[in-house]
Amino acid sequence: MRNSTIAGVGHYVPERVVKNADLVTMMDTSDQWIRERTGIEERRWVDAGDTHTSMGLKATKMALERANMEAKDIQLIIMCSVLSDHIVPGSGCFLQAELELPGVPAIDIRNGCSGFLYGMSIADKFIKTGVYENALIVGAEMLSTSLDLTTEGRGTAVIFADGAGAAILKAEENPEKGVLTTHIHADGRHAKRLWVEEPSPAHSPRISEELLNREGIWPYMDGKFVFKNALVRFPEVINTALEATGYSKEDIDLLVPHQANLRITEAVSKRLGMPMEKIISNIQKYGNTTAATIPIGLSEAWEEDRLNDGALVCLASFGAGFTWASALVRF
Repeated sequence: MRNSTIAGVGHYVPERVVKNADLVTMMDTSDQWIRERTGIEERRWVDAGDTHTSMGLKATKMALERANMEAKDIQLIIMCSVLSDHIVPGSGCFLQAELELPGVPAIDIRNGCSGFLYGMSIADKFIKTGVYENALIVGAEMLSTSLDLTTEGRGTAVIFADGAGAAILKAEENPEKGVLTTHIHADGRHAKRLWVEEPSPAHSPRISEELLNREGIWPYMDGKFVFKNALVRFPEVINTALEATGYSKEDIDLLVPHQANLRITEAVSKRLGMPMEKIISNIQKYGNTTAATIPIGLSEAWEEDRLNDGALVCLASFGAGFTWASALVRF
């Protein structure tokens, strides 16, 4: 049976480090308040010149080098990002142009924190059915420029950050290695619990002076409701992957969850009975980079030699939409 393996991973985060103490000068908050609620100590925000495309390109180059591949080898691009460098088109085509791959398909996915796993699921199916030999999946986010950096917006401003991660999926004729299973879900009934309402094509004109004074232009998150649902969906979707493959949670060598909130990760650890030592957790230094968090975590695990041959790795996410997803991968 033909499987898709993760041949290489890479990541990039902006050089600008924003510590909790820096946010204290912008809004009514404190280092203690942020750490207690999120576990975040610092995050990366873009500097002038950074874009989803430029960050994704740097992460892609690292992934290609680790996979011993060249850009010309890529047959499919899947770009996962809540926003884009421009309203139209998505950043996937801009990344394709930078990679000098005219004619190669570029798909954009906007499923928030679950975007990367949605992209992996799609790429995996294309490879398993023989359509493509390989695919590039990129998660890139530039959220800092869309945050309300006042006390009113601190519920999201202290959490979200910027960065990019990339993975190369490649065909392998080995049923025991690679992506063993993927699972993607959504529940649009709760879409407005975590969203940005405006500007919207539903309004004419889409942008006006009146609009700029409305709260809807800033990210809104019902934090308690999101937290509650994440605690249910994370273990649920992880168990779904295990049940589909016949493995148990004890078989997992490494869990790479979406970095939403350290408190969520700790709670999931307890519910699964899995020690934190087996879970990638880097939100303390990067914040929540939505679709980029899982590939960034995978890339750092690669650097730390935690993706050894034979390692069973579980990936899981929950985020806006609501969407949630999981994948089980044998390295």
